[in-house]
Amino acid sequence: MTDRHIPNHDLMSGFRYQRIQTEGAEINVAIGGKGPPLLLLHGNPLTHVSWHKIAPELAKEWTIIAPDLRGYGDSAKPDGGNDHGAYSFRAMGEDNFSLMTQLGFEKFSLAGHDRGARVGFRMALDQPGRIVRFAALDIVPTHHVLTNVTMGWGLESYHWFFMAQKAPFPETLLCADLDYYIQYKLNKKGVGLSIFAPEAMAEYVRCTTPEQIHAICEDYRATVSIDLAMDTADYGNRRITCPVLVIWGSNSHCGRHFTPVEAWADWADDLRGFSVPTGHYPAEQRPDLISAAFEEFFAGREPKAPSE
Repeated sequence: MTDRHIPNHDLMSGFRYQRIQTEGAEINVAIGGKGPPLLLLHGNPLTHVSWHKIAPELAKEWTIIAPDLRGYGDSAKPDGGNDHGAYSFRAMGEDNFSLMTQLGFEKFSLAGHDRGARVGFRMALDQPGRIVRFAALDIVPTHHVLTNVTMGWGLESYHWFFMAQKAPFPETLLCADLDYYIQYKLNKKGVGLSIFAPEAMAEYVRCTTPEQIHAICEDYRATVSIDLAMDTADYGNRRITCPVLVIWGSNSHCGRHFTPVEAWADWADDLRGFSVPTGHYPAEQRPDLISAAFEEFFAGREPKAPSE
């Protein structure tokens, strides 16, 4: 059985760890490399470890900052509040602005996957002067998702609405067998679990605790309420001003049910994007493709779509 108290820091080769206190949470963060700062934000139900296959390579050219989002991994899991606002993408973004300031980085580039890309989206809208470039892996903007719900997407993404139910209903059911839940959640159709390194999988299992499950449910409760309200207010009124790269898996729910570049065009003008032959976890399934695309994009060059 996985020890849920001892993190494996060996996965992030060459990185050091810090705990940084923001206004709302203590954030666990891995830092490594040299050069301009690049913030990497993971998704649900993962941790910063999801970048372990590409972070050491990127660290040759950039200073890589890879935190656990509040509520996830080894970061703090504060109370969500009556409106779940402590788990809004804005609150998570403010954590990351704070930790980057404390590390001495006023401006930085940003890449996010899944929930981390949604945090990055909000950060790029809220403080555009601080984000140099933004790459989003396997999402379309939240407003587009929730105003274009289809049966196909809903069947694959059941957890959006299940985890958003009133506490403690989803928590009670999911916590009945945490190991079963995390294995099921990561086992995407047509892809399977073999894309995950055993050591990384062990970290995801370790961090799947009742406290994290509750925090993730608060994250999804915020998404369908306060986050959607923010995005609705901004839709048509605010746009992302920095260059944006969108990459999605051709065999993911995002690739199957959306047209990502069209969805992102509602929010960004300086936009480019393409699919890669992966499921929902591109950086773990095809780190070679994601690393190459990031290296080009964050250096100011145009990344090329891979030939499948």
